[in-house]
Amino acid sequence: MTPDLVYGRRAVREALRGRREVLETWATERALGAESWLADAGPKQKLDRELTERAGTRDHQGVLALVEPFRYADAYELARADRPLLAVLDRVTDPHNLGAVCRSAEGAGATGVVVPAHGSAIVTPAVARASAGAVEHLPIAVVTNLARYLEEVKGPQLWVYGAAGDAPDDLWDTDLSGGVAIVLGAEGTGLRPLVRRTCDALVSIPLEGPVESLNVSVAAAVFLFEARRQRST
Repeated sequence: MTPDLVYGRRAVREALRGRREVLETWATERALGAESWLADAGPKQKLDRELTERAGTRDHQGVLALVEPFRYADAYELARADRPLLAVLDRVTDPHNLGAVCRSAEGAGATGVVVPAHGSAIVTPAVARASAGAVEHLPIAVVTNLARYLEEVKGPQLWVYGAAGDAPDDLWDTDLSGGVAIVLGAEGTGLRPLVRRTCDALVSIPLEGPVESLNVSVAAAVFLFEARRQRST
């Protein structure tokens, strides 16, 4: 078993609180002095340059951990949950965007995130860092064929809504109180045609300014928290 690497203070802290076994932690003297919770992890004290070399980046904030490999969820089980709320990403390749979507999804109480196996970011150290550790608590699933998956899981208990800037339907007038999968495409290209046709409806976020679209992670947050608002009223 080759362990995964997690770096960044919040990412490592959530790994210690999460489902994966933490095999080893490293920390600089400065991080040990600033983060009292690190003492309970029994980290090995290392120099900053040693962490930079091991992480392959200077973005480690003085803390890293070796953890068991990430365990992906079953996408079909997620869809069978009671009134599921899924964030589905169509070939979003930027790990920072995936991490930010996961952070919003976890905060909104989403059932999980689904991504395609090819042409998409998956869970990496950079994604864990960008998610502020949310990946340690949020189910994330990978599917071979995204359009086929959506076609197979949609139905009366799960509606599939595609986010599209040119969609005639307004988010504020869309019922997200039931089981929903919100599908968002990559910036610049949007949803692929087949994925777009698989959606039950296309929905847009009303924008007041001259900018035509939002970053995919921001759009995901708007959709997910609107769904949470509707479910709580």
